[in-house]
Amino acid sequence: MRTPMTTDFPRHNHVYRTPRGLQLCGDSAELLARLPDQSADLILTSPPFALLRKKTYGNAEQDQYVEWLGRFGESAYRVLKDSGSFVLDLGGAYQRGKPVRSLYNYRVLLDFCDRLGYELAEEFFWFNPAKLPSPIEWVNKRKIRAKDAVNTIWWFSRCAEPKADVTRVLAPYSQRMKMLLKDPERFYRPKERPSGHDIAKTFGKENGGAIPSNLLQIPNTESNSAYLRLCKMLGRNSHPARFPSALPQFFIKFLTDPGDVVVDIFSGSNTTGQAAELLGRRWLSMELDREYAVLSAVRFMGRWSDDDVRQTIARLDAGEVVEIDDASLPIDVSEATSSVPEAGVLFPR
Repeated sequence: MRTPMTTDFPRHNHVYRTPRGLQLCGDSAELLARLPDQSADLILTSPPFALLRKKTYGNAEQDQYVEWLGRFGESAYRVLKDSGSFVLDLGGAYQRGKPVRSLYNYRVLLDFCDRLGYELAEEFFWFNPAKLPSPIEWVNKRKIRAKDAVNTIWWFSRCAEPKADVTRVLAPYSQRMKMLLKDPERFYRPKERPSGHDIAKTFGKENGGAIPSNLLQIPNTESNSAYLRLCKMLGRNSHPARFPSALPQFFIKFLTDPGDVVVDIFSGSNTTGQAAELLGRRWLSMELDREYAVLSAVRFMGRWSDDDVRQTIARLDAGEVVEIDDASLPIDVSEATSSVPEAGVLFPR
C-alpha cells in the first residue's frame, strides 16, 4: 500500500497544478526540507553546470560548484526512499584559459558517494549528436580539440539495489538481430565460444527489444515544439538549457512505477514534470526563477487557443495559482494507471 506524500508548502511558493503534479518556485534546498523523509521515488534533474561563462539562469563558479551542489544532494538524500534513485545530468567543462578539462563533474560524483553516502548504481553518458562545436577557442578557432558532445549522468541510489526494470526501456532490434530472430539456425552458425554460450540459442529469443546500453544517443533538436511556439507567441524568452523529453522519459520508465513520485529540483522549463505527467507518475518541480516557472505551464497547454494561453499566463504572472487540466496531453496508456492518486492526495491544499 502506498503512503501518501503529504506536505504543506507556503502559498507564495505555488505556481500551478496539474492532475498529477505541482510546480513550485523557490530555493529547492529549502523546499526539500518541507518534504517528509523517504517520500520521493526518483529525483531527476539537470542543474546549472559549472561553466566558465555566466548564464542568465545562474550557475556557480567551478571552484565553488561541488560544495554548492552538495547542499542540494544532502537535502535530497533524506527525501529519497531506500528504493529510490537520484539521476544527475552534468555537462562537461574546460578549465579557465587552457584546453584542459575540468574535473568538477567527477568531484561531484566522489563528494556524493564519499561524503553524502550515495551509491553509484551506474554511470550513463548522454551523447547529443546535434550539439554545436564548443568551446569556440579550442574547437573552432585553433582546432586542437574535438567538440564536446557527451554529458555525464550519474545514477545515484541510497541502497545497492534500487528499484529498476530495464525491460521497460528496451531498444529497437537491429536489422541483423531481426534476421537472427526470424531464423536463428540459418542466419548464424557459430563455433563454440570460450564462455560456452550458444549465441543462436541464448540470444535468438524475441524479448520485445534489445537491452539498452549506458550510452544514450538522444539528439537535442527541439525547434518546433508547442513549448517554443507558445513562448514565441507570448513574446517570452524560452529557457536556454532544456534537455529533450526522451531523456527524463527513459529514466522515469526505467526507475519508477505508475503513481510513483518524481521530483526535479532544478526544473527550468519543466520537461521532467511533463514527462512524468505523460507517464502517469506524480511529480513535484522546483525552480528558483519565477518567470521560467510560470512559462513552463505552457508545456501543458499545447492544444489550447492562444487567447486561453495568454489569459492563463497573465493569471500566473499576477500570482494566482492555476489548476491546469492535462486533458490535451496524449497520455501513454501503457504506463498510466487508473489507480494513480490525484494531485490533491499528493499535495493537499
